[in-house]
Amino acid sequence: RIMCCMRFVGLACASLSAVFAAPHAAIGQKLPIEVAPGQVGKYERVEFTIQPDARYRNPFDPDEVDLSVLVKTPAGRRLRVPAFYCQGYQRRRLARGGRQEDWFYPLGEPVWTARFAPMEVGTHQVVARLKDRRGEFHSEVVRFQCTPSKGKGFLRTSAQDPRFLQFSEGEPFFAIGQNLAFIGNQQYADLSKAEEILGKLSQNGANFLRVWTCCEDWAMAIEARKSAWGRSWHWKPPIVPMPEGDRHDLNRKCIELSGDAGTRLAVSPSHPVALLPDTRYVVAGKVRTDGKAGVRLEISRIEPLVVAPAGAGSRWAEFRHEFTTGTDQHWLGQTAFRLDGKGTAWLDDLSLREVDGGPELLWEAGVNRPVRGFYNPVDCFLLDQLVDAAEESGIYLQLCLITRDLYMTSLKDESSPEYDEAIRDAKNLLRYAVARWGYSTSVAAWEYFNEINPGLPTDRFYAELGEHLEATDPYRHLRCTSTWGPSAKDCRHPELDVAQVHFYVRPSDKQQGIDEVAAVLGRAEFLRQHAPGKPALIGEFGLATEKWGLSDDMKADAELVHFHNALWASALSGLSGTAMFWWWDQLDRMDAYAHYRPLAAFLADVPFATAALKETSATVSHPKVRLIGLQGEDCAYLWLFNSDAAWATQGVRGVRPSEIRDATVEIPGLAPGKYHVEWWDTYEATITRERDRPNTAGTLWLPVPPFAKDVACKIRRSADGARKR
Repeated sequence: RIMCCMRFVGLACASLSAVFAAPHAAIGQKLPIEVAPGQVGKYERVEFTIQPDARYRNPFDPDEVDLSVLVKTPAGRRLRVPAFYCQGYQRRRLARGGRQEDWFYPLGEPVWTARFAPMEVGTHQVVARLKDRRGEFHSEVVRFQCTPSKGKGFLRTSAQDPRFLQFSEGEPFFAIGQNLAFIGNQQYADLSKAEEILGKLSQNGANFLRVWTCCEDWAMAIEARKSAWGRSWHWKPPIVPMPEGDRHDLNRKCIELSGDAGTRLAVSPSHPVALLPDTRYVVAGKVRTDGKAGVRLEISRIEPLVVAPAGAGSRWAEFRHEFTTGTDQHWLGQTAFRLDGKGTAWLDDLSLREVDGGPELLWEAGVNRPVRGFYNPVDCFLLDQLVDAAEESGIYLQLCLITRDLYMTSLKDESSPEYDEAIRDAKNLLRYAVARWGYSTSVAAWEYFNEINPGLPTDRFYAELGEHLEATDPYRHLRCTSTWGPSAKDCRHPELDVAQVHFYVRPSDKQQGIDEVAAVLGRAEFLRQHAPGKPALIGEFGLATEKWGLSDDMKADAELVHFHNALWASALSGLSGTAMFWWWDQLDRMDAYAHYRPLAAFLADVPFATAALKETSATVSHPKVRLIGLQGEDCAYLWLFNSDAAWATQGVRGVRPSEIRDATVEIPGLAPGKYHVEWWDTYEATITRERDRPNTAGTLWLPVPPFAKDVACKIRRSADGARKR
């Protein structure tokens, strides 16, 4: 694999050198390109607008149109960055149906765009390259300047300790955060609410968020079956093959409306269709009937339109209807086709645009669009906005990209054509993701799937996608996946940079004595057993019912005891981040964000990537106290937890934890010297006691201050007590 990658780099560099060496006259003006801004800081976004002189049936398919920018860096590196087809939107917050919703309306025609984040200071040279059925074309050379900045760079596996993370500029990173998986107008968190949550997380020291871009039609999904004719959870759409007769095509489908007079078929896109007030629109399409029934189109606030009169005949006929929106109308009202008389009608090529042209507004009504390989414009813009908000908030996103149920059935047999096609489609999706969002340092990782079947033969799938990203993603984002049960093979896979498991504490677990702390430690042990040398995360966590629903315990835990305990236990378990809680809507309702602040303050100077930290050998004298922590040669970070403070004990059984007194901690294995000891209140982010303690015999003894629930301790050798090196 390494030799293959080296050959690719060699060929790429040779071809790029030829492009930059060519005189401008040979490059020509066939591919106009503009750059903005002309000067950016290191790791900041520069954007290129490219104007091919051709239109394409599927602009998302690189086999049909392959458009990239070729970048020559100040140090002479040659990079290739894919461009992408992009529909811009304007955005407002407007009333709809008695509530405020995000309103997205197309802003002009789609454009071809490339985004790049320079990783070197100095002058960069850029050429656009287009390959399509006509041949290969290049733009003129454009330049931009990169200046120094305070940017930390992209997240990486630490070069010093691969169990942990750091930025490409060297600063360590420990993930503190949660899930915010479903974002959309039908969800608790629409885009505006998600931006609000990002701000609250940031204000309280959290820095990480796991987000789905694969929600099918109930929330944000870049590649998914979003349809005006049905929903994924009850998929019985009126989509049928073309009827025999004129325009008959076995490979084409249409919409069927059949029944008695008055039978109604709603046009109900998953994205509410935004409109401009006082604007003229045209709704159009084709209709055919069985010669008996007529069809009318009904749109609220608009006069009904007869698109096919009864007895009009059985040939396809076009219809076109213009209407003007009201002065306060920002949304397409309820829309439906209705039969006049008993019979059958077929509909095709439905469209809604401004009279003077512009982007298609009713794209969800199309039934011949491929499900895989089409990246819907609204959700792509939504993710643009979310990435911008993450950058402003200092939050790093793990983006779960691939809609599982579109691919899972194709991955049963790795020798099948379906498996090959799934790899091809997934590569194209990843290419688009790199092109559109890869520039952002706030994109922490690409997560391929949410909870795919762990029994599928996915090794080849991940290997080929990993090699594809090595050739396509110049920023080398981290890669991971998740399964619905623990997957040791995925933890070990060399093309998956981060190991991940999900776990929920259910009633059957509590019956076995598993509380939130024991659950976290058990998952950490599994991850470190199968991924001892890579970053590892508990990507989903929480209290659940036996059928994985929201537990009443979660609702009843007003003090968020289980949340607090799991955060601290996971932070000092040897993982690369905290357990990522799933029930984001409940956490938001309970305003849980303040629980992140003390932990973030405690962890701020923990040298995860540089101190060769290992599971602590410390012990505690009190039988009710569970001690969890990490230690290095001259430091230790401990969390002491009263077992009576678990939610199952104090919340479910009503046992209030009594104060722990006169406990001591013994820490062997620390280098001799004088140590500074800090005891932390884990709820207030304050140091309650500080002492200097000598360690002359190789074991440090510490008295524990009285505490009821839990307490944390930070132990570091003092500068004047350190051995000379």
